[in-house]
Amino acid sequence: MGIQGQILEITVVGCQKLKDTEWISRQDPYVCLEYGGTRHRTRTCTDGGKNPTFQEKFMFTLIEGLRDVKVAVWNSNTLTTDDFIGNATIPLQKVLSQGYEDCTWTLQTKTGRYGGEVRLIMHFEGAKKHDYTTGPSAPPYTSHGPQVPPYSAAPPHLPASAPSPYASPPPPPYSVPPPYPQYPPTGYPPASAYAPQPSAYPPPPPSAYPPAPSAYPPAPSAYPPAPSAYPPSYPPPAYPPQASPYYPPPGPYPGQYPPPPY
Repeated sequence: MGIQGQILEITVVGCQKLKDTEWISRQDPYVCLEYGGTRHRTRTCTDGGKNPTFQEKFMFTLIEGLRDVKVAVWNSNTLTTDDFIGNATIPLQKVLSQGYEDCTWTLQTKTGRYGGEVRLIMHFEGAKKHDYTTGPSAPPYTSHGPQVPPYSAAPPHLPASAPSPYASPPPPPYSVPPPYPQYPPTGYPPASAYAPQPSAYPPPPPSAYPPAPSAYPPAPSAYPPAPSAYPPSYPPPAYPPQASPYYPPPGPYPGQYPPPPY
């Protein structure tokens, strides 16, 4: 199916990083489109500078065999001729095959240098719609080795009437599970149930012997007793101590015996 006579829609969004052709004031750029002798021009973006915005839509009637659009950007002048900023040739293969394209194209100056970028959005309603649901499906995956019979089929060496060893065993017959045992209603048992039961054995008789004394004296303490913080509670003696009948000790005293000879 050809494209002759069908409509192509092009929207000029804007430009960015344009070459500045003005020395004093800001430049006033505009965009021109040409296809098969048909030309369209956007409005002039006053003081647009290097990044003008247009957002203008144009319609072109397609011609069979012509698959590109020419675009050029100019700077509008009042007293002198307009200044050329850059141009580009845009191919239409993608938009004619997919029906939509949003892309930014690079502009070139007369000397072939970088002149900026222009963004265009193109629509084509006559693009072929691919139906991915009716396409051939991928063949099922098969191994290159011998084909293994399905689990439900019997091996070749067994008769058809023999049970298949690959088949799963039949499920056990359904049986009703036994009911849960019926317990009597819970309640508190009588108090006698918790009383201590008498022992069947008599208590052991008391020991007839006193505990054996220890063979070792108690070990002395390694630390002295701590001094008490309070005075003793008993009162001091009421009378002075009596003289001992044995005082003074017996023995020779001076005057009892004569002195020894010299």
